[in-house]
Amino acid sequence: MDTFYTRPMPKWLSDEALASDNKKYYVVQEADLHENDWLHLFTEMAFFSIARADSPPLEINKVVVETKEDYITEAREKLHAKNAIFYISYKYKGDPSIGFTGDHRAIIRKTTDGEPEHMSFEFASEQQAK
Repeated sequence: MDTFYTRPMPKWLSDEALASDNKKYYVVQEADLHENDWLHLFTEMAFFSIARADSPPLEINKVVVETKEDYITEAREKLHAKNAIFYISYKYKGDPSIGFTGDHRAIIRKTTDGEPEHMSFEFASEQQAK
């Protein structure tokens, strides 16, 4: 596996980082959110890594995908890269008594080792200051 994906989990992306290298990042479009339900699953997995709630009502605000793979055709193909880092900002709109209502950010690293059906996920989550 490429060492890019084995280093410590990255920090949240700055706006400057996004503007500096548009081939490295893909800002997921609204249509892609609807066509790729697994992005909602990733968001739920990230939320469950910090909170225990049943069927959390989550609303995705923004998703950015970072990969090392260069795609010649469409940037949106980064969504289906074997190894990728997903930066997801989302809002929890559920029970305020559990203390997680509001905006959150998650970094999810998805890696594969080349073996069929072998996939690994790592999560880093934080609740944004109100």
